[in-house]
Amino acid sequence: MSDVLYNEAIKAILEQDKDKAIEVAKKAIDSGSDPMEIMNHGFIVGITQVGDQFSRGTMFLPELVLSAEAMLAATEVIMAKMPGGAGQHSANIVAATVQGDMHDLGKGIAVAMFRANGYTVHDIGRDVPVETIIDYAEKNKIDIIATSALLTTTMVEQKKLEEALRAAKLRDKYKTLVAGGPVTARWAKRIGADIYAEDANDGVVQVRNLQK
Repeated sequence: MSDVLYNEAIKAILEQDKDKAIEVAKKAIDSGSDPMEIMNHGFIVGITQVGDQFSRGTMFLPELVLSAEAMLAATEVIMAKMPGGAGQHSANIVAATVQGDMHDLGKGIAVAMFRANGYTVHDIGRDVPVETIIDYAEKNKIDIIATSALLTTTMVEQKKLEEALRAAKLRDKYKTLVAGGPVTARWAKRIGADIYAEDANDGVVQVRNLQK
């Protein structure tokens, strides 16, 4: 596969061009090459650069969302041609905004970023009780439980999740990720969470590091 096609894929993501991303993905498939080549050397390079720019403050939230949507669209085209979902990451993630919290924009961006990077993510919404999160994880072979809290008053739900998992003797079965505006690394350590994500891109990086 040519460097030209890789560069087109990267550019489509950086420029938030969903239609172009789909076009490049289809062009790569039609070329007869391994679909994962355009993913690894094109689209993933692009979404990684987007995440870096967002972390540095040189790309803003609306652009991040559009880039993630373009990446997800391209990913769906590529993965549809992969037997048995080959190329996907092994982690199976459930994501929820905790009970009492109706803010889910940040979670939505994180879900898009994880999916764009090849992870399987089950988004079960906002205002979700701890019991519902655990029940879903148990029934769907989840590896990582990710929760978002955008209010200081709802952060306690993340602590309740950790306590409920320990009480049910399920804590060692799952890795937990906590995120949200008021959430900090200190809070994650205090409640016993495995991963603290500063933002959507950092969440992907932290989960990737966890799997190494």
